Amino acid sequence: MLVSLSIKNYALIDHLNVSFTNGFTVITGETGAGKSILLGGLALVLGKRADLSSLRDKEKKCVIEAEFSVGKYNLEPFFNENDVDYEERTIIRREILPSGKSRAFINDSPVKLTILAALGDSLIDVHSQNQTLQLGDNAYQFKVIDGLASNKDLLASYAKDLRLYKKETKVLENLLATKQEGIKEHDYNTFLLSELESAPLKEGILEELEEQYEQLNNVENIMEQLSKGHNLISDEQVGILNLLAELKQASSKLASYGTQFSTLNERVQSVFIEVDDIFEEFESLQNNIEANPKVLEEVNTKLQLLYDLQKKHGVSEIEELLRIKEELAVKVDATENIDATILAKETEIKVKEKALNAVCVKISKKRKAIIPELKKQLESILASLGMPSAEFKIELNATPNFVYNGKDELVFQFSANKGSAFGELKKVASGGELSRIMLAIKAVLAKYEHLPTLMFDEIDTGVSGEISNRMGTIMQEMSGGMQIFSITHLPQVASKGNHHYKVYKEDKNNVTHTQMKQLTTEERVVELAEMLGGKDLSDSAIAHARQLLN
Repeated sequence: MLVSLSIKNYALIDHLNVSFTNGFTVITGETGAGKSILLGGLALVLGKRADLSSLRDKEKKCVIEAEFSVGKYNLEPFFNENDVDYEERTIIRREILPSGKSRAFINDSPVKLTILAALGDSLIDVHSQNQTLQLGDNAYQFKVIDGLASNKDLLASYAKDLRLYKKETKVLENLLATKQEGIKEHDYNTFLLSELESAPLKEGILEELEEQYEQLNNVENIMEQLSKGHNLISDEQVGILNLLAELKQASSKLASYGTQFSTLNERVQSVFIEVDDIFEEFESLQNNIEANPKVLEEVNTKLQLLYDLQKKHGVSEIEELLRIKEELAVKVDATENIDATILAKETEIKVKEKALNAVCVKISKKRKAIIPELKKQLESILASLGMPSAEFKIELNATPNFVYNGKDELVFQFSANKGSAFGELKKVASGGELSRIMLAIKAVLAKYEHLPTLMFDEIDTGVSGEISNRMGTIMQEMSGGMQIFSITHLPQVASKGNHHYKVYKEDKNNVTHTQMKQLTTEERVVELAEMLGGKDLSDSAIAHARQLLN
């Protein structure tokens, strides 16, 4: 419910502050008084885009603030999703700066305009004659029927499941594309993998083979140097071991003469042990090494294979070849096992499709059940609004594919007069008829769901006094459970309001200002009388005005 509206520095409004209550509120005023300005200001605070022309004083900012009571609207999830503090009395503020920039706030939290607009859609529903054209929009027609059928929860569940279904369907499409592409590449990938699997790939293998190759390729020189080393150590006359043995003997005799001699002896003993160990290593290597052309050829072949693979795959490390091998193994395995994966995904999608179809059946069933009642109520209300021959033809047909709101196709047709052919609303209904149809639809919807505040902007234009009287009564009845506004030029509608506001212009210091005030009972009598007979008030106009109010 709209609790208050404050407008500063907007168009002809310098500063306007007005409070509202529940029930049926009517707003009247002469043509050009500024009713459209009021609606424009309200539209801005609800998220409409603005420009500098909105500013009355181009040097000051325009501030529009609206307070709403939102306790009945179940909007806490919206506030949480958008990281905005929830308050049952929510204040929306819009600022338009002289620079042209615009700022929006919800409960003093800055928000994007899209968020403000989304919240605004849940708070106020503004209808004018121009906007009645949406009656011909299929999406709006579905919205009406689903509102009456209480399909909100089913549609929310369907939308969630549909998103998952489409996501999994996309995965299946990618799998099928991968399979098709994989068939082309499979043989080549298998060949590359086979090459890598036949190669002696392991970390450090290249260094190991290169070392082995160097030894085998230089075996004669290695044997020559081993022999020379062996002789230098073991020669009976001048061999290192014999000389060290004599040194060891001498140092042993010195060891008992003090710490420095014993330490020296220990060092000589260690050197002897190390050289003796080196001698055994020389001897072992000399006995085990031999020329082996066959092994040399095998090692060379392995090296060349590794070098060729590195060149082929454009890498310089064995580790990179190992990585490529793993990737190829995954691709080959995926291609060879993709049929099983595709089958599993198809089975999963069929389960989701079955669940979606079950929800669609429920949605469609509830739609079909409510259509006769909608048709009956609409035609009854329109008969009371001067359209006794108005008739609707509403058909619901199944479609093969899932769409955003189920698997139904809606045909919503209308005939205003007996004998007239049925056709689309926007083609066969006049502006005045569309206005009455919109009012009838809102009146029916109000019985089935909690609607936001409704504001009818001269929706009664072009209708007779008798019909406007009935339109006012319908709005008055609707206001029993919700807040209704009607901007009207018709006294019959204005008289039905629980609250009556007048928009008017006044000049101060040669500057025109738009003002708005709530009328007292006597002021309402005068306003209604002027609407009936003009500024020159007659006794009959006054009497008629009182009669309307009573």
